[in-house]
Amino acid sequence: MVRLTRTQQQERTRVAVLAAAKAEFTEHGYAEAKVDRIAERADLTRGAVYSNFPSKRALYLAVLIDAVERSPSQVPTTSPPSIAAALGGFARTWLHRLPLAAADPMAHQVQLSALAAVFDDEPGRGALAQVSRLEALLLALALESRASEGDVTARQVRRAELVLRLLNGPGALVEPALGLGDPFDVADACEHLGELRLADTWAPPHLPHVRPARACRDPWTPPAQLPDLLSGRPAGFADDGVIAVLGTSRLAAAEELVRAARPGDQVTIAVVTGDPAETGRLVRLRISDFTHCMRHAFAPDAWPRLQLVLDDRALVAAAVGAPHADDATEYAVRVSSSQLVARADGRGAAHAAASADAHHTTPREAAK
Repeated sequence: MVRLTRTQQQERTRVAVLAAAKAEFTEHGYAEAKVDRIAERADLTRGAVYSNFPSKRALYLAVLIDAVERSPSQVPTTSPPSIAAALGGFARTWLHRLPLAAADPMAHQVQLSALAAVFDDEPGRGALAQVSRLEALLLALALESRASEGDVTARQVRRAELVLRLLNGPGALVEPALGLGDPFDVADACEHLGELRLADTWAPPHLPHVRPARACRDPWTPPAQLPDLLSGRPAGFADDGVIAVLGTSRLAAAEELVRAARPGDQVTIAVVTGDPAETGRLVRLRISDFTHCMRHAFAPDAWPRLQLVLDDRALVAAAVGAPHADDATEYAVRVSSSQLVARADGRGAAHAAASADAHHTTPREAAK
């Protein structure tokens, strides 16, 4: 027999735990599942399970992530011609995950269980709310690419929020889902929301009071490549643009970054957390599942023009010089010609760095 390396043995154990956990969660649901039974199913000790996953919640999220990331993506070659058509296509993809259209409804009961019931503490609820804000922004940016000529700059965040609220109704819990109306009616309703006239403006009252970014001239050493959660490809950090390190309680600041960025900027959001095992996995699950639906509905030309990475080892945070990386972090830099030319931290940092001039930042601003 070939002797396995330590890494190979760890991977084999992890695969066995995930398979046993999927069977346990599918049969009993999250609340009634037992780690002891998962260990027994995997022919391992309880300690072996916890050495790979520190909690039942972390293990549950790992099972969901594995299911989502193994799902095949069929990217269309052309995007829908209008906002209404885009919303209809996105909604049908989203609702296709319901048991009505699933070949394996029991497995989908695991995937579609309400995460709010799993993350029933204050940090968990806060993280879910912030991820929802980020999802609405991502959908809005895709919709804005479909805006008709002459209305290209119209903000679509309110429309995206309405659609996601409607879709999350039947998707929140599997068991009563089919009693909340026909999914095809829900998809048609989402499509009609594309024709609803909404006064959607972008004018946060605090932005005029945000402290300007500090000018600097620091060498830029890009971190190791991390996967871009939006495209599925490795993210790059060498091009000119803006990088914002956002904790999971500051994800709403992503729109401040996107709206202030200049045309041609490479815009990167690095999500950090003090709890990679649970909160980090929650972000990865939600964004992976969301982008899986978005890739089915939109061609690459409509995908948001930004990179989104989960910086669970704080590699990006360390590279930009963020003094710490936790759920409350907001730290941003502007990159120009292989240098860091502006830094900002605290509330409004993403907006400040994106607004900074790469070539004409004044000495007075540098001294602030």
